Amino acid sequence: MVLTLPDGEQRLSRRAATKLRDELTAALTGRQAYLRTAGEHRADGSYVVSRLTADSAGHAKQFRDFRALEALFERLPERFDAEELGAAATRGEERQQPSLSGSRRHLVLRHFVEHPAFDCELVSRQPLTARKAQPLACEATEGDAVEREVAPMD
Repeated sequence: MVLTLPDGEQRLSRRAATKLRDELTAALTGRQAYLRTAGEHRADGSYVVSRLTADSAGHAKQFRDFRALEALFERLPERFDAEELGAAATRGEERQQPSLSGSRRHLVLRHFVEHPAFDCELVSRQPLTARKAQPLACEATEGDAVEREVAPMD
């Protein structure tokens, strides 16, 4: 096998190529546990959100890939609960899959709160509600003009 890199080509034996593939698969797949939920990147590219202490499929939601979960988060309003999460899932790419049931809505909402890729926090347990982090007022966002007053130099 020939591996093309920016600084040239590297020839690998079948054994070395297999080892590299296994190492890459291990690096790109795996399960990460959080407080109440876990996220698993699978070898087929899918991403599964599951309840940390449960083993049955009833306590898990599989997404096509992690990007599908990110897209779902992007469709949510600044403040959202499980019902709004379910509605957002029916509006997007996930509609090709079974909808989010009540318990899975709560599971995915908690995963958004626990996973570091999603900037939000839990604001209420009853009903379970989260809020996306608000950018600081002093931070300029992309596209904002920033004016600075410059003192004259003597």
